[in-house]
Amino acid sequence: MVETVVNIERTTTTTTGPPGGANPSGGDNGGFWGAIRLNVDYYRTIPGILKIVQLVLGIICMALASPSMSAATNFFLTVVVLSFIVTILLIAAYFLGIREALNVSVNWIFSELIATAVITLLYFIAFIVQLAKWGESTEYGHGSNTAAGVFGLFNFLAYAGGLYFLFVAHRSGATH
Repeated sequence: MVETVVNIERTTTTTTGPPGGANPSGGDNGGFWGAIRLNVDYYRTIPGILKIVQLVLGIICMALASPSMSAATNFFLTVVVLSFIVTILLIAAYFLGIREALNVSVNWIFSELIATAVITLLYFIAFIVQLAKWGESTEYGHGSNTAAGVFGLFNFLAYAGGLYFLFVAHRSGATH
């Protein structure tokens, strides 16, 4: 059984400011923004590395499939862009430690598991549609669109790997 452990170290720094307790930067020192810390340790784990791989492969898929020249490529690019947006938001949430800073009772692992399962299924359909359209084609742009489909297959595998690690974490009872 594989379990991802993310260690977050919190430190408290006390500074003296101007009289009256005003913060010279204009914000307050506590609350949500005070709880955010950079978390680079997550990206040394396999799920963190997979998120970076998903992001890079998504950029490659977008570059190779653009501009769209068919309805199949429209669908492929829609899936790639939506998954790219979700992945960049998850990367930001892990990097900034936003999940820990928010005091809401949400099972983050299960939520991410569901989102990743949907993205994995959509990527599976999208790369098949893209390769079915462009695999045997001799139209203009068939080379880059076929390559986009192949990189879509690689990204499907990266999301499937991420889905596996999320499933294992969920089964172990992790919520953060």
